[in-house]
Amino acid sequence: MFHRIGKEVREFGLLLRSTPSFLTSLFIVSVIAMNLLANKSVNLPFDWLALDCGIIVSWVAFLSMDIITKHFGPKAATEISLTASAVNLLVAFFFYLASLIPGVWGESYVEGSEAIINGALDRTFGGTWYVLLGSTTAFIVSAIVNNTLNYAIGKQFKSDGFLAYACRTYISTAVGQFADNIVFALIVSHFFFGWTLLQCVTCAATGMVVELLCEVLFSRLGYVTCKRWQKNGVGKEYFDYIRDKKK
Repeated sequence: MFHRIGKEVREFGLLLRSTPSFLTSLFIVSVIAMNLLANKSVNLPFDWLALDCGIIVSWVAFLSMDIITKHFGPKAATEISLTASAVNLLVAFFFYLASLIPGVWGESYVEGSEAIINGALDRTFGGTWYVLLGSTTAFIVSAIVNNTLNYAIGKQFKSDGFLAYACRTYISTAVGQFADNIVFALIVSHFFFGWTLLQCVTCAATGMVVELLCEVLFSRLGYVTCKRWQKNGVGKEYFDYIRDKKK
């Protein structure tokens, strides 16, 4: 058992070293940002529709997962996703500590409202347990759904062209984004913010459409990145280790 755990740790270490640092960093930052931005709702003219500002960056996380899944496989993409979630929890802990430290935020200097604004900023960055629980659970569920579905769809294509890449990423992103949005909406928005079930579903569907459009817009970049990684032999040490482990 310990021997197997050691192999998995070794494999994970090779994955972290093999995945280009820029994409890993961008992925982690997008996860942190979308969870923080989820605290702000979007004013919309329809009472049956609700959105939060997390949609601004959540597509970046899914684009990153699609690239990693295409090159390294669903297991690797899910492991990187769990790593991003762990880093997000660590950052949330630091934000929470900062909210406990006595002091004044720069934006709270409004005459007569300093205490109220400062308290609101502390609570925003300090976070609440249910928002953190909901966002973390939603992202992990959506990551597993997205990565697994992306890989499964890709296996159905014999070619490795842009059409195959587009189909696997568009479908998996749509389903994964909806899963992310609906899980968060049901855990957090429905029970703690008073959203109706209709608002939860419409939020999930609308967010899915917006984020899918972003994925479509930048899909060519994702495809080119995968091709460049393949051409340059990115992750050779990781793939060699996987092949040796299977022998």
